[in-house]
Amino acid sequence: MSDTNTTPVAFVRDAMLSEQAPPITDSGVVGWVRKNLFPNVFSSILTVVALFLIYKIVSGAFPWFANGVWDTPSLAACREVLQGQVGGCFSVLTERWNQLLFGFKYPEEHYWRPTLAFIGLFVAAAPVLFSAVPRKLLIFTMVYPFVAFWLIWGGTILSPLMIAIGFVVGYIAFTRLEAQSFAMGLIGGIVATIIVWIISGYITGPLSGVLALEAVPSRDMGGFMLNFILGVVCVSLSIPIGILLALGRQSSMPIIKGICVVFIEFIRGVPLITLLFVANVVLAYFLPPGTTFDLILRVIIMITMFSAAYIAEVIRGGLAALPKGQYEAGDSLGLDYAQNMRLIILPQALKISIPGIVNVAVGLFKDTTLVSVISMFDLVGMIRGPILASTEWNGVYWELFGFAVVMFFIVCYSISQYSQWLERQLATGHR
Repeated sequence: MSDTNTTPVAFVRDAMLSEQAPPITDSGVVGWVRKNLFPNVFSSILTVVALFLIYKIVSGAFPWFANGVWDTPSLAACREVLQGQVGGCFSVLTERWNQLLFGFKYPEEHYWRPTLAFIGLFVAAAPVLFSAVPRKLLIFTMVYPFVAFWLIWGGTILSPLMIAIGFVVGYIAFTRLEAQSFAMGLIGGIVATIIVWIISGYITGPLSGVLALEAVPSRDMGGFMLNFILGVVCVSLSIPIGILLALGRQSSMPIIKGICVVFIEFIRGVPLITLLFVANVVLAYFLPPGTTFDLILRVIIMITMFSAAYIAEVIRGGLAALPKGQYEAGDSLGLDYAQNMRLIILPQALKISIPGIVNVAVGLFKDTTLVSVISMFDLVGMIRGPILASTEWNGVYWELFGFAVVMFFIVCYSISQYSQWLERQLATGHR
């Protein structure tokens, strides 16, 4: 007799179903467009409006680019070629490219020197920016600043060589005295460096002709080269100075903390253009009569001070974001203050501070155009001054300032993209 209460056994599939292609509306280009551009009614309306505006801008600007003239000697000749048609006079770029890049006083026969220094910058920066690059290239990285100075400014090779020796002696003095205290090591290193530099002044004078290039005064620097020099040098100097200011502001020593607080708050409360005017005009009144102080060096000092104050606050935020246990971990391992900061605290704080540091660096690079107000012919100064003042190109604006926009965009966008890549590599954030 059969058991009518027995539950039938469900069918269990013993073979996998074959994979099916996803719906065309959810994959590929169609899926991306539907997900990102037309996910709902409101977004669809915004997408249509944005596409219409892009179409109007492109359709209006395309004839200006397509009919552009590149080989005329003046604006008048360019307009004769166009004969009333819409078109850009890009001849000013081919005619004055050297002034836009190098200024109007830098010797043309020596353009290879800043060009070589520019190429060397990428080789020197590669081992610092990318961990996959061989570490042996760090030797070139340490030598590069002194070689670049010699190439761009010229003179004898002994001057940058003695400056490099001063830094080496200062670093050795710092490492010897750091075991006693960080402050003593820092002061000893600075004193040793200054002593070597003073001695070098008596050595390099009689040997000024040794491996000498034609000297180029700072007043002859100009164009985008000047913006690039100021941006690279000031960013490179402001980051370590900003770290020291941030650590000094958190110091338990009242004098050190007070000096750092006053410096940071004063610099952040003064516009950069005011500091540039101080560097150009006021600073000369505090120097002995007849003393010459290189203008670019004065500007570098002021811009570095300005950006270091902002970077110090960014890094201080990164230090404050770390839990107290990170500081106690170093103490439990028996590390002193310098070792704790170098090995545990600062690597984490700097990772957190990457977006803020990049923001300051991008703003600083764009602010280098302010030097045009103190009669320094950077890229914007060249456009507003010698080029537009000439009779051949008086009246050309869009082409010149468009070139400046493209140059600054390339540099700033590259910095931004590198920072985002670095954040992904370091997995910045707390999980």
